[in-house]
Amino acid sequence: QVQLVESGGGLVQTGGSLKLSCAASGRTFSSYTMGWLRQAPGKEREFVAAIRGINSQTYYRDSVKGRFTISRDNAKNTAYLQMNSLKPEDTAVYYCAAGRSSTYDYWGQGTQVTVSS
Repeated sequence: QVQLVESGGGLVQTGGSLKLSCAASGRTFSSYTMGWLRQAPGKEREFVAAIRGINSQTYYRDSVKGRFTISRDNAKNTAYLQMNSLKPEDTAVYYCAAGRSSTYDYWGQGTQVTVSS
């Protein structure tokens, strides 16, 4: 069982930055792929970024490439999402997730990110 707790969300102006953190419980954090997904009001949840556990290979949705950076610190059981050059369309609840296969098995409670224009 893995428990995930997100932090770092908030209100920021267009062009600003935020860094989200996802603290995980358990002793096998390094074996999980960690992902960040988001859901805006009235929209479906969408993939944002992911980082594999074994080789730290990263993946991003096209709209955040060059602006967001996903990283992890296995010693601290924590994953991060550095978000720069934020846009109003980035406004959403951001969720951290962990999985070992093609699906995510564990989810955090979400953290709100609001970008004002």
